[in-house]
Amino acid sequence: MASPRSQAAAAVLLLLWGGASAAEPKAGPVVRKPTAPAPTVAAPATSQPKLLDFVAESHRDAVAAVVKSPTLAAKATEDEFAAGSKVYDFLLAHPDRTSLAWQRLKVPCVEITDLGKGSFHWADDGGSELTWQTVGAFENGVVWYATGKVKAGTLFPTVPVKAVAVLQSPRTAPDADGVSRFKPQVNVYLQCDSKLAAAALRIAGPSAPRMAEEGAEQLLFFFSGVARYLHQKPDQVERLLGPKK
Repeated sequence: MASPRSQAAAAVLLLLWGGASAAEPKAGPVVRKPTAPAPTVAAPATSQPKLLDFVAESHRDAVAAVVKSPTLAAKATEDEFAAGSKVYDFLLAHPDRTSLAWQRLKVPCVEITDLGKGSFHWADDGGSELTWQTVGAFENGVVWYATGKVKAGTLFPTVPVKAVAVLQSPRTAPDADGVSRFKPQVNVYLQCDSKLAAAALRIAGPSAPRMAEEGAEQLLFFFSGVARYLHQKPDQVERLLGPKK
């Protein structure tokens, strides 16, 4: 039986878009993180009233319910890095291609399916699955809403979950080569109605928020790791981001 800590960690990582948890930074391509100061870029506040202004009316109530009463919330900010603006935005809009790029780099990563109209699906052999879609957008930012179920251990039932992720990617203006400097951040809100999930998080105690933060960091790296690699090796763009044959 999995420990309460591993139960909570599995739930957090599986919730954060499945594929993001599979991309381990240590196994990924070596990237150089610039040390220049972060650009000062105005980003919209993510307090609930303003956030909901960017969310489609059809999902506004669902997003508000998760953000108001999350079982667990986390925030992560990434170090500044340089990447092609069009490449990074393409990765955000096509997580299925991002996952495929990791696989082509020989980094284990689950397969993500494009369902069309901004919706994506991920599942594993253990009974966990997640469907998410873009429900809002603002300048250099996107709002995702997800629903699904997570199975944290062999002897545990599946747990229904809902999640909201708000990813902001403030950047400098592209240079002559289309390269910008990014400093993304993400706020993630997870909601589990299951008493089992709530109990596991309580038992995990202070470690649960840190595990959630690590999961949020993985979500950021899922996109930025490929973007950084392609900034260093632009000749690989077509090979890594091309459609699955």
